Amino acid sequence: MQLFNDRKSSVEKPELYQALAVSRSSFISTAVFSFFLNLLMLAPVIYMLEVYDRVLSSHSESTLLMLTLLLVFLFVVMGTLEWVRSQILTISGNRLERLLGPRVFDSVFGKTLATGGNVTTTQPLNDLLTLKQFLAGSSLVTLFDAPWMPIYIAIMFAFHPVMGWVAVAAAVILIALAVATERATRDDLKDAGQIAHENDVQTQRNLRNSEVVAAMGMLPRLRERWQARHDQMVDLQYRAGRRGGLIATISKTFRMMMQSMMLGLGAYLAIQSEISGGAVIAGSLLLGRALAPINQLIGSWKSFLGARESYGRLNDLLQSLPLSAPPMPLPAPEGHVEFERASVTPPGSELPVLKGISFVVEPGSAVAVIGPSAAGKSTLVRAILGVYGTSGGSIRLDGAELAQWDRETLGEHIGYLPQDVELLDGNVGENIARFGEVDPEKVIAAARAAGVHHMILKLADGYETKITTNMLSAGQRQRIGLARALYGEPKLVVLDEPNSNLDIQGDQALFEAIRRLKQQGSTLIIVTHRNNILEVVDRVMVISGGELVAYDVPPKVLALLNGAASQAVSNRPQTPLKPIGGRG
Repeated sequence: MQLFNDRKSSVEKPELYQALAVSRSSFISTAVFSFFLNLLMLAPVIYMLEVYDRVLSSHSESTLLMLTLLLVFLFVVMGTLEWVRSQILTISGNRLERLLGPRVFDSVFGKTLATGGNVTTTQPLNDLLTLKQFLAGSSLVTLFDAPWMPIYIAIMFAFHPVMGWVAVAAAVILIALAVATERATRDDLKDAGQIAHENDVQTQRNLRNSEVVAAMGMLPRLRERWQARHDQMVDLQYRAGRRGGLIATISKTFRMMMQSMMLGLGAYLAIQSEISGGAVIAGSLLLGRALAPINQLIGSWKSFLGARESYGRLNDLLQSLPLSAPPMPLPAPEGHVEFERASVTPPGSELPVLKGISFVVEPGSAVAVIGPSAAGKSTLVRAILGVYGTSGGSIRLDGAELAQWDRETLGEHIGYLPQDVELLDGNVGENIARFGEVDPEKVIAAARAAGVHHMILKLADGYETKITTNMLSAGQRQRIGLARALYGEPKLVVLDEPNSNLDIQGDQALFEAIRRLKQQGSTLIIVTHRNNILEVVDRVMVISGGELVAYDVPPKVLALLNGAASQAVSNRPQTPLKPIGGRG
């Protein structure tokens, strides 16, 4: 996915910085509009000077009328410029979301895969929304208005040096209050955001296991843990809000007081005949305008901190999952799978789960993978699918390492049925078609191959039936998931416990689907605990302790396993039976 132009000057820049740089022209336009807006802000000041110093002394009603009409016109222009500036910033926010929305969405899934499913959160999408709102909001406008403060103060120096120095002192105090706001709230708001993020992640984990939680009465204890973290977050936010609110109140009160003091100072200087009557009012207006951006900055400091935190998290995410050039397109795979001394270490694990295993699966053959729990079967499945990378050796499909394949293109040729089948938001047909363009013939063909066509027809709206929670049994979900895996006649099909929830009829449909896939030249990897599926496979792979124990045709592997089991029984120490009720 190409988001930005490949320019040498931008290669070293972070991706988020480049996305913001695309709106550089909009920010320049905003600065230009801000220039004229702040220039027009002087209109009321000039109007006040002219009214007090010219109109009142000359008693000219025509002059007053012309000045008033001119002021009204300038206010209309100012309002128009203000609206255009807000629209420019809104467009900038929307542009950022359009540029990064798909990238962040993909990164959320990429982060989940990279952590083995241990991190599942939509926080990056919320961070992107926060940045968009910041760009389109009034907080950013404050940054464009703040540079005009020295200009307003310089005009006050032109009225009288004392008025200028008082304005400087007031500005310095308000800037100090703004810095104090940042220091007083930064750490607490950062910690509160981190706790809220962790609480969200843990709550999502609990929700995924809601049945276990409810069945074993774990809800009260989990709620207590959530409540403790939530209370800690609320306390931090309250403390930050209390400190920030206090400083904001002080700054607002101080600004209003200084405007009144400036009015009094102007009156005193007018009495001393050092300034005109118009400068008395104009000085107070200018001071209020000069200090307003600082006061707004203090009031919206939480928005600044939130945008900064969001920027930091988004930047870290995008840098941890950098964009890579799409690999060279390869021809459609035939299904030749080869492990060459492959070791696989799942995310979050320090030791490899699969330890240097080697095997080859030819196209058109089916391999059953068996072994005890925690033997590494699920890791093997994820490695074949390219979800887990290798920490040693290589995994190849048609001679090319999995990293050389374009994931989206390769996905069209892969069918995968996980242990726990989850159907996604949409109708049955869309789920089977993998949310691509729904080809009715292909959808029905896949459903027939999975033996689920007639079951779907019995649903309320057939293939148009919307998937809802608890609408389907585990067996029905598994069979629809199998149809999804078979959609489009994939060349590599991976089935993880495909008949764990199937009845006899479902088993027969599964076996028939396996036979059909073999006939069409597809490669099948089937993880199973049921021996009946061995009837339709060509080879059996035994994984134990992350190592390949056996890989051969079913009769030889079963004979080997039965021999090992018999040997284990014969070597087991025999304990004399005790009579019932006896002391022995």
